[in-house]
Amino acid sequence: MKVLKNSKTIAQQVLLAEADAIRHAVDLLDDQFDTVVDTILNSTGRLVVTGVGKSALIGQKIVATMNSTGTPALFMHAADAIHGDLGMIQADDVVLILSKSGNTAEIKVLLPLLKRTSVRIIALVSDHESYLAQHANYVLRAFAEREADPMNLAPTTSTTVALALGDALAISLLEARGFTRHDFARFHPGGSLGKKLYLKVADIFPHNQCPQVLLDTSVKDVIFEISAKRLGATAVINADGLLEGIVTDGDIRRMAYQHDTFWELRARDVMTAMPICVEADEYAMVALQLMRDRDISQLIVTENNHVKGFIHLHDLLKEGLV
Repeated sequence: MKVLKNSKTIAQQVLLAEADAIRHAVDLLDDQFDTVVDTILNSTGRLVVTGVGKSALIGQKIVATMNSTGTPALFMHAADAIHGDLGMIQADDVVLILSKSGNTAEIKVLLPLLKRTSVRIIALVSDHESYLAQHANYVLRAFAEREADPMNLAPTTSTTVALALGDALAISLLEARGFTRHDFARFHPGGSLGKKLYLKVADIFPHNQCPQVLLDTSVKDVIFEISAKRLGATAVINADGLLEGIVTDGDIRRMAYQHDTFWELRARDVMTAMPICVEADEYAMVALQLMRDRDISQLIVTENNHVKGFIHLHDLLKEGLV
């Protein structure tokens, strides 16, 4: 009976093999990489990525990364290109061709056709002596000595290296363009990721009530205000409308433990002075971090020390930020 290796051991071997291949790719980087970045950066067209088989799938991921980080890109399957899709190529485009061997039939048919359009061609290829490498304008070495499977057949190590080089190219272009988190937010408006990047306190707090009492408001009325507005706290303001403090549910509980009778107490007696606040123009993620750092569940929203409203942890939960 054949004894199988432990699955954990196999996984470790695969990960180490792919990690070693990526490390080797670092050593293979040369000045061509800088030239490729400059070529794409200064192009007035798009980056067209193409390939067949598993290379095509990696190419689609590279296109998605490029588009989300400021480099206009599109995917063209190499097999479809020679059956009509070549018409999407424009003279100012740059074409990135992914192939492990660089000698597939589709690539050999496609390359002469691309050369007629005068586009610049980048080869992302393992074999630097292949047909693709010899006929491209620039070559990025995605060398993989062997795949991770015992038979050296399944595209694993080679596709991982190609994907990593695609990421390296995308991030190099991102940095060269001066791409910011605000640019990123424009391309990712949906879902929790987009909200983390663009949602501001001002987008949330107006939906809440704004509990507030004066310094001399009785504790009884403070409790009523907290209960009525259902935010677990109330702001305490002075006669000029300026913020003086906050009374939370926790403050009320601590007061009950510390005083036998407390109905004669005022808001000023139980409030927490100089509470943590946030401005309306601040990002919601900043408000969330403040709550986490201080272990609190609500913040007063202020403007020039005037109370504008409240933002609660539950608001951020509903927005999917937590």
